[in-house]
Amino acid sequence: MTHTKCLIIGSGPAGYTAAIYAGRANLQPVQYCGMQTGGQLTQTTEVENFPGYPQGIDGNQMMFDLRQQAERFGADIRDGMITKVDFSSRPFHLWTDQDEEIVADTVIIATGASAKYLGLDDEKKYNGQGVSACATCDGFFYRNKTVAVVGGGDTACEEALYLSQLCSKVYMIVRKNYLRASDVMRKRVEEKIEVLYEHNTLGLYGDNGVEGAHLVKRKGEPDEEKVDIAIDGFFLAIGHTPNTDVFADFIDRDSTGYIKTIAGTPRTNVKGVFAAGDCADPHYRQAIVAAGSGCMAALEAERLLNQ
Repeated sequence: MTHTKCLIIGSGPAGYTAAIYAGRANLQPVQYCGMQTGGQLTQTTEVENFPGYPQGIDGNQMMFDLRQQAERFGADIRDGMITKVDFSSRPFHLWTDQDEEIVADTVIIATGASAKYLGLDDEKKYNGQGVSACATCDGFFYRNKTVAVVGGGDTACEEALYLSQLCSKVYMIVRKNYLRASDVMRKRVEEKIEVLYEHNTLGLYGDNGVEGAHLVKRKGEPDEEKVDIAIDGFFLAIGHTPNTDVFADFIDRDSTGYIKTIAGTPRTNVKGVFAAGDCADPHYRQAIVAAGSGCMAALEAERLLNQ
């Protein structure tokens, strides 16, 4: 059994930043990396919008640098996942996937969110070579190129409109015969974007990255038609799933699973448990925002422990 003043769950920008601040505060934090060490940025080839890297930086290298910085200040960083929690009283009790019990005076949840994919083999094949789940992160690499956005909600429309400012052409691949987005967003999109209604993606093709997509129009109908479009980038905008199910019995979440925090703070409904990063952020989902929230969570943990 391990006892710690501060347990950090997750290892993306939020988790590592929390570990840096908690370590510098002499909280001797224990951090569990979770299912994907380094978080979603490890699936990004280059990060160009994080302050301090004028030439950009490889996502894996950036997370490695953050990890080293956290370790420099005494963070005990461990592989593994938290699979069970008891937040009914402090100190809190948690268990890992190796059945180790952790007793923690404070907990920072930084488990992130996972982008939803269509489930195509080609999404994995071309990951980082034309397939992305974040237009804000990767759109810059597709300046003056042709891209497609999959999805029909407000998020997909926002991503498509953002890309339309950078790219020469943007398609939207929409499964239904209408956009689920608000009327305002729909009108903006239809003015600038070529919307392919009633289309489903069958696969992607290309020798050195994505060069096009195989689509089917009106799948299953008598007039079903196979269609190919030439594109350089394929953006998924069909939502994210926050990695928060293990906390469901104790922590308040919204209808889609994002952790609810007290406005302007990383505090949850359980005193001593804080949330940072994408697991509590359905709107921005940016590394710099996650890092800032990780800092806030560590400062809040320190203040609580010093009361």
